[in-house]
Amino acid sequence: MSALFASLLGEAAFSTLPPRVQALHLADGTRIYRGQADIVRGTGLLARLCGWATSQPPAGDGVALEVEIATDAQGERWTRNFAGHRMRSRMWAHDGRLCEILGLVTFAFALAAVDGVLVWNLCRVRALGVPLPVHWFGVRAHESESDGRYRFDVEARLPLVGLLVHYRGWLDVS
Repeated sequence: MSALFASLLGEAAFSTLPPRVQALHLADGTRIYRGQADIVRGTGLLARLCGWATSQPPAGDGVALEVEIATDAQGERWTRNFAGHRMRSRMWAHDGRLCEILGLVTFAFALAAVDGVLVWNLCRVRALGVPLPVHWFGVRAHESESDGRYRFDVEARLPLVGLLVHYRGWLDVS
C-alpha cells in the first residue's frame, strides 16, 4: 500500500473508510474532482490576516469547487480552486504524521478512521518554520461519504480571534 493516506492510516483502518473516501486517496497520478463548498470566514483583522497567510478562500454559499490532486514520489500536491480562488498545499508523510504546508504555515496531523470518517487530528504547527503551541489552534477536519458523495468539513479557530475559516461541501468521486 503506497498511497499517502492509506500508508499513514494502515491497511486495516483505511479499509473501514467509505468507498469514495478510499477512492479519492488511492488514485494515482493527477486527477481532478468537482463539487461545491459553503465557506464562512472570520471577519476580524487577525482572522483576515491568518486567512491571507494560509490562502483561505473568500466566504460564499454553493461555491463551485475544483480540486486537483497530483501525486509524486514526495507526496501529494493539492490545488483547491474555489470559483477562481486557488488554495495550494503540499502534503507528505513524516514520522507517521501527515504534514501539510499551506501558505506560510506547516501543519502535522495524526490521521484516524472513526466510525467510517477520516479524522485529521492536529499535532504540530509551524509558521515560517517557528513552532507554535498546538493548543492555540482549534482545527477540526474530517472526510466522509453521504448520499453517494465524498464530503469534507474543515474548521479553524484561534483563541481570542475566533473563527478563521469553516468550509464544507462535496466532491464527485467515482
